[in-house]
Order: sequence, then structure tokens, then C-alpha cells
Amino acid sequence: MANTSTRTLRLLSLLQTHRYWPGEELADRLGVSIRTLRRDIDRLRDLGYPVDAQRGVDGGYQLAAGAVLPPLVIDDEEAVALVVGLQAAAEVAVEGIAEASVRVLAKVVQVMPTRLRRRAEALRAMTVPADWGDPAGTAATGIDPEALTVVALACRDSEQLRFSYTTADGRHTERNVEPHRLVCLGRRWYLVAYDRVRHDWRSFRLDRLAAPRGGGARFRPRELPGADAAEFVRAGLIGAPRPYQVDVVVDAPAAAVRARIGRWATVEEADPAHCRVRMTTDSLDWPTMALGAIGADFRVLDPPELVEQLREWSARFGRAAQVPPRG
Repeated sequence: MANTSTRTLRLLSLLQTHRYWPGEELADRLGVSIRTLRRDIDRLRDLGYPVDAQRGVDGGYQLAAGAVLPPLVIDDEEAVALVVGLQAAAEVAVEGIAEASVRVLAKVVQVMPTRLRRRAEALRAMTVPADWGDPAGTAATGIDPEALTVVALACRDSEQLRFSYTTADGRHTERNVEPHRLVCLGRRWYLVAYDRVRHDWRSFRLDRLAAPRGGGARFRPRELPGADAAEFVRAGLIGAPRPYQVDVVVDAPAAAVRARIGRWATVEEADPAHCRVRMTTDSLDWPTMALGAIGADFRVLDPPELVEQLREWSARFGRAAQVPPRG
């Protein structure tokens, strides 16, 4: 049986992962008796964690919301995620959020073990936030926290980095680069680096990057051809070819449409009751959702692929509407 301190932390971790634990099941998971479990529960309460108990045959325990926030138990990946989230929150323009996020971020990093603090500090120092209010070209992407911190440490330490990379057309390549900075743009992460094989600066999407590893070899940092890393990434994306030029006539006043999607499209008045909407995008999913959210009829002038996608989505939604609701 684990010592008391270790067992208490294990108990807290279990209570945080489930809303309710039957007493016998919780005792079995800890490898202790019901009597020992009660003592451990009392110990958590003494530390400030409010644990509710339900008596009877089906009795058990659950962690309740308390008047104060006691210490949290998080693993390594959760600690990295917390730092990334707080750093992102520190960049928002919501009153009170940024300042509070900076204070919390400082407290979290201060109490981290040295091993985790090194990873967190590398992420904070090597990430350049870039505000770009255009979700049309962005999508939620899953980034491996371990890969993210390996890249951040290589940027901070000026250490050559090797990784596998999948290009936009699906080709798999091996890259050897001198990493410069990480850029968080919209909902994607990018690495700005000097490619040692192609002898030029490149930006790499981290969701297309796999198995990053430092080679141990250091390099003298080069001068980036641009104002900063964020500007370098933005310029590359603007210059990249976009396959779809969307052109639509909407049966609604321009002002009303502009209020809904004006940040991400060009809206021109055709007459008081109609407007012309144009978008440039690398995916038709966003225009389809945006046009549907306007709440008005519309006619697609271009491209034909958007008309075909609308037919497919219409058929799918129609089938869903025919399914009777449960209960």
C-alpha cells in the first residue's frame, strides 16, 4: 500500500476525474479498507477540499465546489496546456482577463518543478502571438504538447531541429532546420525556421510536423527577412494560392449581412434589398456555414464546386430532419 501522502494525492486525482465514486469501488482502486478511505477523505477536507459523502448501501463520495480554490493536481501535459491557455488568454482584449491571466501564469510557473518550468518558460519566450480575425482559413488542429515543447526548447536554445513534415499536397519530407520562433495565428501553430537543405526561410504548420528531435548541434541565429516571425507567417499565407473565389448574391440588405460576416468577406450593396458577397478561401466549408448563418436566401455565382457542396449538405441535413426525435 502506498504511503499516506501518495495515497492522498491518488485519491484527489480520482475524485477529480469522476463526478461520483461509490465508496467500495473507490477503496478498491486505492487498495485500502473503507475505514482507511474515510480517514483519507477527512484528510482532504482538512486540506480545504470539500468532499461530499452519501451514506447508505450505495454510499459514496464526490468532490464539491468549495468557497476557496485549494491546490490542484495536474500531470505534465496538463501543466503545459495550462501555460499555453493562460498565455493565449493574456493576449485577449477582454477587460480584466489579460491582467489576471498574467498573474496566474506567473504563479503557475513559479511553483512548477524545474523540469516543467523549463518547458513552460520556453513556450512563453519563443511564442509570438499574431492576431488575425479571419477564421475562414483556420481550423482547430490537434498539436502534441510534447512536440510543441520540443520545438520551443530548440528555438530557445538555438539548436538544430529535425522532423518529418507533410506538405499541403500530401508529400512526406524530412527537414533539417534552424528554428527561430513559434507563432500562434488564429487557431493554428507555426514554426518559423531556416531550412538548411533548401537554404531559405520557411514556416511550418505544427499539425503537419511529426517526430521533432534536436540534434544537439547549436547554430548562430540568422536575421529574419521581415519585421518579426508573426509578420513572416502572415505574408506567406497571404501570398499562398487560394483555389476558391466565392461570389454570391444574398437576398438581404448589405448592412445586415455585413454585421454577420463582414469581418471575413467583402459585402457590396446591389440594391436596398440585395447585396454581393465575395470571399477568398482554401476550403468551402467556412463559406457554406457562413452563408447558412446569414438567415436569408442566396444565389451562388461562383464557384460551381460550392453549388455541389450545398447540394450534398442539403441532402445530409434533409435526412437528419426526417429522423424522429428520441423520447
